Amino acid sequence: MNSAKFTEKKYVIVLAFVTSLFFFWAIALTMGDVLNKHFQNVLHISKSKSGLVQLSIFGAYALMGIPAGYFMKRFGYKMGVILGLVLFAGGCFLFVPAANHASFDFFRIALFILALGMATLETVAHPFVAALGNEKTSDQRVNFAQSFNGLGAIVGPLLGGVFIFGGAGDDHSLDSVKSLYTCIGIVILFLAITFSFIKVPSLKDPHAEEAELLDHAAGNDAGVPESNPDAPLWKQRHFIWAVIAQFFNIAAQGGTWAFFINYGVEKMHLQETQASYYFSLSMAMMMIGRFIGTFLMRYIAPNKLLAIFTACNIVLCLIISQSFGWVSFVSLIMLNLFLSVMYPTIFSLGLKRLGSKVQQASSFLVMAMFGGAVFPPLMGRIAETDVAHAYLLPIICYVIIILFALKYYRPKTLK
Repeated sequence: MNSAKFTEKKYVIVLAFVTSLFFFWAIALTMGDVLNKHFQNVLHISKSKSGLVQLSIFGAYALMGIPAGYFMKRFGYKMGVILGLVLFAGGCFLFVPAANHASFDFFRIALFILALGMATLETVAHPFVAALGNEKTSDQRVNFAQSFNGLGAIVGPLLGGVFIFGGAGDDHSLDSVKSLYTCIGIVILFLAITFSFIKVPSLKDPHAEEAELLDHAAGNDAGVPESNPDAPLWKQRHFIWAVIAQFFNIAAQGGTWAFFINYGVEKMHLQETQASYYFSLSMAMMMIGRFIGTFLMRYIAPNKLLAIFTACNIVLCLIISQSFGWVSFVSLIMLNLFLSVMYPTIFSLGLKRLGSKVQQASSFLVMAMFGGAVFPPLMGRIAETDVAHAYLLPIICYVIIILFALKYYRPKTLK
């Protein structure tokens, strides 16, 4: 059992603020999945074309990961957070002209800029949270922060159900989209101003500190992993596999979320507003799963828990694809319970024993979220025929994640 402290008193205020960021970008991320169905209705686009919403969002992650990492390394965690929040707010405000022009392409530009901010925040926030305490409890801190990401993911679909599908009694209007994103932009801009006044204690990356200790012990301890933190990232096998696993994880997640509402409407014959509320319930499962995961990691190795949760989702996807009515729909809701630990655990395992390269590695792990841009259009093509059968595609992703969790998670430097 892990006896290291979760964090220290001097980090509490900063940890609370950074944890809140996980909440806010989750709202924006899951609102994109509500917009998928809304754009199908209002702008009269196909399922496969609506999947381009995810391409705009996760494409920004692919492009912004490395620049955000360099910015963080040059100017520090605090300025990285402020940059992310400003871009986030700017993208929200662009929803106003996009709605006025009723242009899908304009909306995609607004989402892209918003997602540049989200990508910056993700690049900064994960190593930031990891640095706010002992390396031994970094998995717990990241999963704890991601629990509030789960809370934001509940709020996002609820806001969409109330203000977008039910906006002013007209679910075929873009006015509610414009108003909602303007309000979100104002809140995010206020956060940026507030954080500029918060003092951040000096930090030494715990991964680098742990690497030094392990290097010192390597000559006397045969159990120390064969890993050299000074080697380039492309020689760090566990990191390369973490990037691959993260790509497929977000691919599965993006596709699962993008067509949840379609599944509810087409297979369960629900109203769109009702389906969005069930989507919110599914996100509650993700939040619950992260709290459970944080607790279980005190007793079960993170990689083993990752493998168990991933195997559960393979079974659930098989059930979902067979259209067994409520049995399949409940399975769809439960997918997020087991998706919960995947992103933060893969992220944290990928950063182990990378020393001073943690910030650069974080950039690549955020870029790996481009997987979320690839699968929704592919699943959309299958969903044009049968949305249930589209849920067979994520099984490919889960097989890759299990390989990482069972075999390639351990820090090892390639020769």
